[in-house]
This record gives sequence, structure tokens and C-alpha cells, in this order.
Amino acid sequence: MSKDQESVIQTAKKYYDSHDAHVFYTTVWGGEEHHLGIYRRPEDTLFEASRRIIDRMASYSRNLNDFKDKARLLDLGSGYGGTARHLARNFGCKVVALNLSETENRRHREMNREQGLDHLIEVVDGNFEQVPYDDRSFDVVWSQDAFLHSPDRMQVLSEAVRVLKPGGELIFTDPMQTEDAYAEYLDPILQRIHLSSLATPSFYFRAGEKLGLQLRSFENLQVQLANHYAKVLEDTIDLEDELLRKEVSQDYLDRMKQGLINWSMGGRYGHLTWGIFCFQKP
Repeated sequence: MSKDQESVIQTAKKYYDSHDAHVFYTTVWGGEEHHLGIYRRPEDTLFEASRRIIDRMASYSRNLNDFKDKARLLDLGSGYGGTARHLARNFGCKVVALNLSETENRRHREMNREQGLDHLIEVVDGNFEQVPYDDRSFDVVWSQDAFLHSPDRMQVLSEAVRVLKPGGELIFTDPMQTEDAYAEYLDPILQRIHLSSLATPSFYFRAGEKLGLQLRSFENLQVQLANHYAKVLEDTIDLEDELLRKEVSQDYLDRMKQGLINWSMGGRYGHLTWGIFCFQKP
């Protein structure tokens, strides 16, 4: 791994380990998760939308639905573990949750114990460019909105394919730029998350083909990206006084609100997109 790639990984780790980010995500999302979601009504909460996307993704997995408690799943970039707990609770599957942030992982382990699910979920400190598991170890590799943070997304996908069993599934979501995105919309977003680019749907299609995967489905959820960031902005404004009392810095909140506006506008005007990919390893 190059020094530049290592720098990107450490930047992401420092951000998610920070007091401001930790308090922001646990307060605004309620502490279970901080992924994008599917909204059906204006009054839907972030929690409801987050649960809806997990269930939608799981509906694409034959292995989860057929194997249930026999399935072994790897969640790459698992955050606070809401997804891992939801899947373990509803399918009885064994989950390995690999995540960069030690702050998030501590909370993840605590919540697993509190909810009586720690026997089903193993939380591992690490990054998804170097997955510390043997070849052909998992029935499903899963990820939500995490691959964008990697300096080498092809390496992440290669690792996912390596650890999948034959017949295993790679199911993930990722915020992406559209094929014809305007730079003036993207630049403020990329500067905010310290990246030079986002993936496109065609990148993932080509990468999957190159790695020998079969594309089972892709569900375009572009409208939900705009819905999501608009909802997070609304909740951030409503909770701003509480966040300040919890010593989240005003500078962080100001930059977060502007960033949420940029993401929502990018989705609304067709420069950003989001969706569910389901690949299968032959």
C-alpha cells in the first residue's frame, strides 16, 4: 500500500474516531447505524429508512434466505453494527463485522452484549483493503456506503471476491457519481471527504466482470440519496442545540450542514446516485 493510500485510510479513521463525528452520528441516527436509507413517507425516521434498506438488500440474497443460521456473512465497514445485529437477529447467521474505527467498534461490541447477540457477531478492527480471513470463508460479503472511502476500490472488491465461497454473494450499496456528473457539483463533496473521485455504476459493473463475478441485479435508488441527505439536514438543524450541549463544535456542524446540502443537491440534479448491487461468485 502506498503512502498516499495509507494517508486516505488514516484520514477516514481519524474522522470516525473523533468526538464530533461519534456524537453526531449516535445522536442524529439514534446510535444503531449511520447508513443511507429508503424513505416512503416524509415523516419516516432515519432509523426506519435504515431498517428498510437492510431488508431490501437481504431480499436479494439467496444464501441468507436459504441458509439462514448456517450462513456466514462478512460486513465490510460495519459502523456501529446495526446491520449486523439486524441480520443476526432475523436470520440467525454468523456475522464478522470488519471496521476501521475503534470508537465505533467499542460501541458495537457493547450493544451486541446488551442485546444478547455477541455470540453471533465478531467485531474486528481492520480495513477492507486487507481482509484478515482465508480464501472462500464466507457465504455473503456485505457492505453499506463504505467503499467510497477506500483509496483502492478495486483492491476492496478483489478481497471480497477472495474470501467468498463459490456460489457466494457480494451485496453492497455505495454513493456514486453519475457518468456525466458536473465537476462543480462534485468538487465540494470530494473536498469534504478527502477523495479525488467517487465510483460510478459502470465502474462496479466492469470491476465485477473483471473479477469473474456474475451480476445478478442492480437497483438504482438515486432519488433516495437526495431524500436521505435532505432528511439528515432537517434532523441536524432540529438537534443542533442538543449537539452543541454535547460539545460538538459549531465549526463541525456548519461544515456538516453545508456538506449535506451539497449531497442532496447533487442527487436531486443527477450528479450523484446510489443503489444496491448483487453479484455472485461462480
